[in-house]
Amino acid sequence: MTVIVTDTGFGTDDWANGFFTLDELPANHPPALAVDLPSDAEPDDLQDLLENIDMIRVDFPSFADGRGFTIARRLRLMGFTGRLRAKGHVIADQYAMARRSGFDEVEIDGALAERQPEDQWQFRSNWKDHDYQSRLRA
Repeated sequence: MTVIVTDTGFGTDDWANGFFTLDELPANHPPALAVDLPSDAEPDDLQDLLENIDMIRVDFPSFADGRGFTIARRLRLMGFTGRLRAKGHVIADQYAMARRSGFDEVEIDGALAERQPEDQWQFRSNWKDHDYQSRLRA
């Protein structure tokens, strides 16, 4: 079972169009295009395709692997405005960082959702209020 985490809590996956890897991208833009990126992907490889992509899902192979946060930030700085999803080993403590770096949502498996229930993610859903840099500058 897959759980989608957003600022409003746990939900089900509403994306029904599948995902392509970078080497599987179709020549024609299908009605809804989503790309799976590994944690070692180079966001610049998508530069010319960003306007045709509806969703990008970035893999987190380990909660200790933060490369996905950098990928998300770079994609947003490159102008990507579609849905951006973190997938894999993201833990509740990392939710605020995921949102700040540009992710719209996090995809976790049912086992992680049981170990870290919705209230733990909700506690971090007000991620804009927990910005230590703003507090330091005040």
